[in-house]
Amino acid sequence: MTTTQAEPAPPVPPTEEAPQRVSRAGDSIFRGLATGAGMVIMLALAGVAIFLVLQSIPAIGASGEQAYGADNIVVYIWPLLFGTILAAVIALIIATPLAIGVALVISHYAPRRIAKLLGYLIDLLAAVPSVVYGLWGRETLQGWVFPIYDWLHDNLGFLPFFEGPVTTGRTILTAGVVLAVMALPIITALCREVFLQTPVMHQEAALALGATRWEMIRMAVFPYSRSGITSAVMLGLGRALGETMAVAMVLSAAGVVTFNLISSQNPSTIAANIALNYANASGTKTNVLIAGGLVLFVVTFAVNFLGRWLAARGQVKA
Repeated sequence: MTTTQAEPAPPVPPTEEAPQRVSRAGDSIFRGLATGAGMVIMLALAGVAIFLVLQSIPAIGASGEQAYGADNIVVYIWPLLFGTILAAVIALIIATPLAIGVALVISHYAPRRIAKLLGYLIDLLAAVPSVVYGLWGRETLQGWVFPIYDWLHDNLGFLPFFEGPVTTGRTILTAGVVLAVMALPIITALCREVFLQTPVMHQEAALALGATRWEMIRMAVFPYSRSGITSAVMLGLGRALGETMAVAMVLSAAGVVTFNLISSQNPSTIAANIALNYANASGTKTNVLIAGGLVLFVVTFAVNFLGRWLAARGQVKA
């Protein structure tokens, strides 16, 4: 009877030790500074929220003269919230397609020198103070749009948006146009950078397959830039929601809730209302105005949170 000897097992190669992370003083300092900066921002945001909540509590039971003639705080703030959202939506409807178009011209259509010059001019719009936009809208733009409002009333007056009567150019639609001009550089700059980040290989592959430039943009650039466009639009919306002086100077507000965009009876916005009334407010009236600021704070936070969620969702799908 013969026995077979088992073959010896192959030698086990020596395991390589994982490289140890070298800790440098500069890295630790930078990490601490970055963490501290983030904590400072969070503490500042929490401090603002706590201040607004505490100062808004006395306004809960305000009514009559204390609530600027409203029965309660909800009746007072609701028209202001409506006007804030309406003006911001008008601004986005006007600014978003225009900003995307300008960004595409800069990134894919215009020659390099013209694109650079156009980019500089768009960026300069962001440096103009809001009070200058307010003066422009009040003194110049309202005169330009008055004949347009007349035409809209005469031809589209059957729609609730253009019922009129047209007596002034200082309407919620004019305020929306001014806000659109103010939001335009933010949306354009971000969209331009996102469009330029589209992989060149994707664009060249689409062109090699016979796509026109517009088809290449539609099939390669827009899908890649979807989340960036969403973030840009949300940042522009945040600018429109929080704008104060331009709206206060342009708008002839009456504190009503209406979709009539060209009438002299216009809803005001929360920020413009606070700017116009805070200097003369005292006692509970001050708390009522701060309560409006709390509502605007919550709306702005919700918009930013929604924008971040939509952008992250678009990145995951991509």
